[in-house]
Amino acid sequence: MLYIAADHGGYPLKEELKHFLIEGGYEVADLGAEELDLADDYPDYAFKLAEQVVQDEEAGGILICGTGQGMCMAANKVAGIRAVLVHNDFTAKDAADHLNANVICLGGRVTNAEMAKKFVKIWLDTEFSEDERHVRRLRKIEEMEES
Repeated sequence: MLYIAADHGGYPLKEELKHFLIEGGYEVADLGAEELDLADDYPDYAFKLAEQVVQDEEAGGILICGTGQGMCMAANKVAGIRAVLVHNDFTAKDAADHLNANVICLGGRVTNAEMAKKFVKIWLDTEFSEDERHVRRLRKIEEMEES
């Protein structure tokens, strides 16, 4: 399952990505925004998606705001979320390979649809390496969340 959500800054890109993913055979749950609303707030969507991803360990999430930074900040406040900002091929691959990110964040005002589709595909197609150094580092983050 892939959850996707965006505020007004990411709404148009969310709609394009959602259709791209569904056409690609992915099961997608759209958690909003349901319409373009310039007064909405990115934390509302970030928290909603993050809580869903934490409940379903097999799920992943895609969050989109103007730059992706606000969504990333907010999502990472939810224990168990490993949200990262993706802005090129390298960060998309690293998100999965090294960081085992369960949420990626994109900037709807700085990433065009074709780039976003490419980044999402790279993230989805890349497996976590499970190298000891990456596992060790992620474990340290989990320990901090638990303290």
